[in-house]
Amino acid sequence: MESTGGVSRRGVLAAGAAVLLGGAVGGVGAATRDPDEGVTAPEDLMKEHGVLNRCLLLYEEGLRRLGTREGVSPAVFIHTAGLIRHFVEEYHEKNEEQFIFPVFERSGKLVDLVKTLRTQHKAGRAVTTRVLSLAGAGTFRDREHQRELSSAVRSFIRMYRPHEAREDTVLFPALRTLLSPAQVLSLGQHMEESEHKVLGNEGFEKSVAQVAALEKQLGIDNLASFTPKGV
Repeated sequence: MESTGGVSRRGVLAAGAAVLLGGAVGGVGAATRDPDEGVTAPEDLMKEHGVLNRCLLLYEEGLRRLGTREGVSPAVFIHTAGLIRHFVEEYHEKNEEQFIFPVFERSGKLVDLVKTLRTQHKAGRAVTTRVLSLAGAGTFRDREHQRELSSAVRSFIRMYRPHEAREDTVLFPALRTLLSPAQVLSLGQHMEESEHKVLGNEGFEKSVAQVAALEKQLGIDNLASFTPKGV
């Protein structure tokens, strides 16, 4: 992450936004706080799972529209799969494979879980390639290809929901039992450097903005619309 005078660029942007809000979030002190200050590597990875979950919601809406024949553009699947490929597979998962999984493998802890997670990363990449192929020009309008696409997307969702849940509730919490606070901090710094290298400036924020734009295009951007009716 780029820094300016010792303050991360992300922090500078956050501070500026708070000032524009007129201190409405807690006065002058809040305006100078870096939202990433004190955030550890496991917390960062969990935030990134939030992006993945929103991508899965995009996939689910695309599947719903295919199933009801409401009409859906192949761009929904192409753009979602592209975001998954870049943000999840090339960045998030690579960080897990480079920085997180080896900690457990070296210590002999949760090795079976890590082995499964690695296998699922590989399987997920294959599915993403399949989705991009089936959603491409000249194939998407074919009903058989749409059935194959739906099957591929469903398999991706079915795998990643328990995959990320197991990481969030088992793997990431256990990381603190194997590393010292200083090592956890160092891990976060390495991952932040990876974010800048792979995603560029404000990579996380840009990815969230891309997801939000796709949600708006599909009309699922209003959180209140997911509230059960008549409850």
